[in-house]
Amino acid sequence: MYLVVLGVLFLAMKVAAFGPVADWPYWAVLLPFGGAVVWWTYADKSGWTQRQAMDKMEARKDARRRKNLDALGLGDKGRRRP
Repeated sequence: MYLVVLGVLFLAMKVAAFGPVADWPYWAVLLPFGGAVVWWTYADKSGWTQRQAMDKMEARKDARRRKNLDALGLGDKGRRRP
């Protein structure tokens, strides 16, 4: 995501002829987009994206489980309620 934002920023600076980016060749301005494609391809092929999604879902399940146990009064087993 950071590479896409950087690419959009560079492209906007190139089109607006702003700053030193105006003098750069277009291949250098568009390079972050290529880096983003390479990163996304690697992340998908290696399973990193799926692991991140599974970890996020597992954290949501744990939070929901803790909330439900607290609602039943079973959240902290070592603590007694008056």
